[in-house]
Amino acid sequence: MLNEETFPENLSEEFDRLVTPKATSEEAKIEFTLRPQTLADFVGQEQIKEPLKISIEAAKKRDEPIEHILLYGNPGLGKTTLANIIAKELGVNFKITAGPALEKVGDLAAILSNLEKGDILFIDEIHRLNKTIEEILYTAMEDYAIDIIVGKGPTARTLRMPLEKFTLIGATTKMSLLSGPLRDRFGHIYHLNFYETNEIGHIINRNAKLLETTIEEEAVKLIAERSRKTPRVANRLLKRVRDYAEVRHDGKIDKEIANNSLKMLNIDAFGLDDVDRKLLTSIIENFQGGPVGLNTLAAAIAEEMDTIETVYEPYLMQIGMLERTPRGRKATKQAYDHLNKKFNQTLL
Repeated sequence: MLNEETFPENLSEEFDRLVTPKATSEEAKIEFTLRPQTLADFVGQEQIKEPLKISIEAAKKRDEPIEHILLYGNPGLGKTTLANIIAKELGVNFKITAGPALEKVGDLAAILSNLEKGDILFIDEIHRLNKTIEEILYTAMEDYAIDIIVGKGPTARTLRMPLEKFTLIGATTKMSLLSGPLRDRFGHIYHLNFYETNEIGHIINRNAKLLETTIEEEAVKLIAERSRKTPRVANRLLKRVRDYAEVRHDGKIDKEIANNSLKMLNIDAFGLDDVDRKLLTSIIENFQGGPVGLNTLAAAIAEEMDTIETVYEPYLMQIGMLERTPRGRKATKQAYDHLNKKFNQTLL
């Protein structure tokens, strides 16, 4: 429940503070331009797109908000982009915030009370909501209302403030950290997978056109193979290769230019960067190939555990260079081969 004293004095100003995007840099504008605006333009994730399309059409036909949606998967796979597309397909307002930004219950109240019928509220990193705010969200999601405590002590009473019917879209990289009661209140739960190389290639081709950059197909394939199966990484590499082509050449990207620019960035044939190689090398050289605990590994390479677990591990496991066992992390034979390290058969 919400005490009336926790409401901000100016709900409109508090709402703007929490949901108004602050990204005004040129790089952020370019990043936004590269994002697809419709489901038809959204490449990959076919296991999500078809059922989502049906749900969107059904909601429009019934003239009611689509049920609450939970998107989970690794960073950079398109959760925010997909949420924005859903809002555009439905023709409703899209409001965005993040779990850590909602510090007080009044923050959530400010947002919810300003939503119009059918609006979509997107909460990124929803697993980082504190427990009190999460409990307020339960009533808002189920009953479209917020319970407010008026007064104190024996004279206190509860008033229910109705809300417009809205849709909550939550995004998380750590499904296991989401509480059961919150997870169960979502009508749609979708997992975003890593992308295939040909899908990343489609994204690179599309975005090269948007950036007005000429790129040869062999260069597209090379960048796609080193993009860690992730659209966000593909876009970042494409922009860096474009910079290199414009400064060192005539702006046209061929295979040699792409290869030279990625070599300059220390991105190898598997898309591994310095931190990936440092992580694997540490396991092999300092811990005899593993297993080694996450806490110990993080200390050895001076990286945060959460960064290793969320950013680096999933891709290294996907390409078969890292194993996660009950006793800790282990480097595979493929990792030894890639780093030109001698593999000891007794480690099997």
